[in-house]
Amino acid sequence: MPIVCSRASFRSSPASKTKTHLRRLRDLCAPTFVPSVLTLSFLSSAALQPSTKVPRSFCVSLFNGRVAIFALVLFLAGCGAPGDPVPPSPLVPSSITDLAAQQAGDGVRLTFSMPSKTIRGERLAEPPAIEVLRGTAKPDGSPDANSFRVVDNIPGALARKYEVDDHIQFISPVAPEATRAHPGGMVAYRVRTRASAKRASTDSNSVVIRLFPAPERIGSIQSEVTETAIDLHWPAVTRTSGGDPIVVAEYHVYRGELDPRAHDPATKDVLHEKWIVPLALLATTNGPDYRDTQFEFGKTYVYVVRAVATAEGNPLESSDSDPLILNPADTFPPATPQGLVAAVLGSPDGASAEVDLSWSINAEPDLAGYRVYRSEQESDKGKLVTPDLLLSPAYRDTSLALGHSYWYRVSAVDRSGNESAPSPPVAADVAQHSP
Repeated sequence: MPIVCSRASFRSSPASKTKTHLRRLRDLCAPTFVPSVLTLSFLSSAALQPSTKVPRSFCVSLFNGRVAIFALVLFLAGCGAPGDPVPPSPLVPSSITDLAAQQAGDGVRLTFSMPSKTIRGERLAEPPAIEVLRGTAKPDGSPDANSFRVVDNIPGALARKYEVDDHIQFISPVAPEATRAHPGGMVAYRVRTRASAKRASTDSNSVVIRLFPAPERIGSIQSEVTETAIDLHWPAVTRTSGGDPIVVAEYHVYRGELDPRAHDPATKDVLHEKWIVPLALLATTNGPDYRDTQFEFGKTYVYVVRAVATAEGNPLESSDSDPLILNPADTFPPATPQGLVAAVLGSPDGASAEVDLSWSINAEPDLAGYRVYRSEQESDKGKLVTPDLLLSPAYRDTSLALGHSYWYRVSAVDRSGNESAPSPPVAADVAQHSP
């Protein structure tokens, strides 16, 4: 609404006279007048003369303008005024519900599924960190909720190293002195995960197990590679890891195959390397030795042995032995070919001759072929006359000179390039043609 003031004249006024003008305006417009930003702005640039008469329409206009501006300020404050930033809610993984536990030597093997989503259903971009909690059990076997404490931490970046068949498997160590002091004592476990430092997931289901003194861990495994077997042997176990006597019923031999392209010979933690075939039970033996005949040259094997005792009628394995890593190389040549015979064949006109050679076939499964050597001296091995390996035990030599005597030898070669010793020499006399 436009403001009209009769007989009003304005002139510049210093800011010090603003209060006087406000009082006069209040007296003229009372009781509707309340100083506002609009009023102050107006009066700071102009002053009313003493003779000025202010109509009530001007006062109402000022009042209505003040109300409108105040409403506008409230609207802007509610809709567009900046406030303190609100931090995003931390990611909280869903809880684990399938925790299982089993004693593994001087430790407890925990198995569970890793959460892939948060409690809000959002997918986790990276594996969360894992916290292992251990506690005690009440006399009735139920876990004591107030006793749980974090005993192990696995960073999220390392979680995948413990994946086995789409589950996490982690061995939480237990001091041998603890099981020695309380054989058969009950221990409770829980796990939880953490995607941020601010908040962890809720605890998993609780598992309670009894722990017994385990057989002493085997140290190093000795080995010998032969052409047909890998012979393993290790020290016999007669005590628990706590030092008490124990009767070992048997030994479990485990074998796995590593990916040689990813294997680092300098690493000590081979159990978390890339496997072609994971560790699995290969054999059970009553003594501290084993002969592995089911192997292939050129593969990278890992052997682990565990001593086995009994605890209340159940088998109890020791912790893993030092892993033995073997890459057996075939350095064993085939057997020397046997039964070499030579037959001289002349042409009908007597102008040329040939020698047919034959011998017994070798039985090696990795046999690649044969080589034939020829010499004009019995004591000399001679020169190779078959640049390519012969696939069958026979050869015909046509590059002969009449009137010469030749000695032949044959060797066998396997797929690894190993060559046998040559066979005993066999003579072939090529007669000179008589006209």
